[in-house]
Amino acid sequence: MWFDIVNRFTFEHVFAGDAESLKQLVEKAVKQGVNLAEANLMGADLSGANLVGARMTRIYLFGADLTGAILRDADLSDAKISKANLTESDLRRANLVSSNLHRAVLIGADLSGANLTGVDLIGANLRDAKLVSTNFTGAFLTRAEFTGADLTDAELTRAEIFLTKGLKSPASSLEAVSG
Repeated sequence: MWFDIVNRFTFEHVFAGDAESLKQLVEKAVKQGVNLAEANLMGADLSGANLVGARMTRIYLFGADLTGAILRDADLSDAKISKANLTESDLRRANLVSSNLHRAVLIGADLSGANLTGVDLIGANLRDAKLVSTNFTGAFLTRAEFTGADLTDAELTRAEIFLTKGLKSPASSLEAVSG
């Protein structure tokens, strides 16, 4: 089957090809080092995809299924990932600076060492997530769920934590705004 990934703003072709699924085509693009910046993958089924080191700045993944996806060392800065399912995904050392993960599901995800500076996680579910040494500086965490999450050495300076559930962090890194 032929798939075409287009730029979310200009509708120009980013990557296209014959594949069994869109997931397979995206994996092929990442493996070939294609820059998927600003690609429109809204609602895509990328569950279990191997996207290690992907370059996906400003990508549109609204409502996408990334359950169990491997996004280790990926650049997802300024990405729109609202309402996406990232349950059990591997986002270790990923760059998510200024990304929008509003109401995203990250249950059991591993974001250890990830940079989430200025990220929007309002209403997101991070239950049982591994957030060791994750940088949440200036992040918007209002109404986010952190029950059971491991926040060892996480940085929460200037993070907005109003009505956040289950957030337990060492006082040394909790210079946050609690509204």
